[in-house]
Amino acid sequence: MRRLWLVTIFALAGCATYHDELVRGEQNFEKNEYERALAVFRALEPDQSHFDVTEEARYAYLRGMTDYRIGYRADARHWLALAKAIDDQNKDALPGDWRNRLGKALDELNAEVYAGGMAALGSDGKGKTEPPKPAKPADDE
Repeated sequence: MRRLWLVTIFALAGCATYHDELVRGEQNFEKNEYERALAVFRALEPDQSHFDVTEEARYAYLRGMTDYRIGYRADARHWLALAKAIDDQNKDALPGDWRNRLGKALDELNAEVYAGGMAALGSDGKGKTEPPKPAKPADDE
C-alpha cells in the first residue's frame, strides 16, 4: 500500500512538472526570451502525451509562435497548423486573441508556401528547417 502511495505521489509530481514547464516556457515567450522559450518547448516535446487538450493546444501555439518569432518558419507553420487543428476540434482550447494571432501568422506562412513552395520558408525540402541566415554587413566601400 505504501508503494502505491509513493508511486501516486511521483506520478502527480511528474504531471505537475510538465505543466510547470509549459508555464515556464510561456513566461519566457511573454518576456520575448524566445531562445529560452524554445529550449523549454523542445525539452517538453517528447512529453506532450501528458498534456490535456487545452495544454496540447497551448503547447502547439506557443511552440509555433516562438519558431515564428525566431525565424524557423517551416517549423512555425507545422506547430501553428497543429494548434489550429486542435482548436478547431475543441472549441475554446485557445483564447480568442491567440486564435486571431495564430490565424494571421498561419495565413502569412501559407501564402509564402503557395507562392514559392516550402523553400520559401527556409526548408531544405526534407522537412528540416534551415537556421535563419544572418544579415550581411553593409560594404563600406
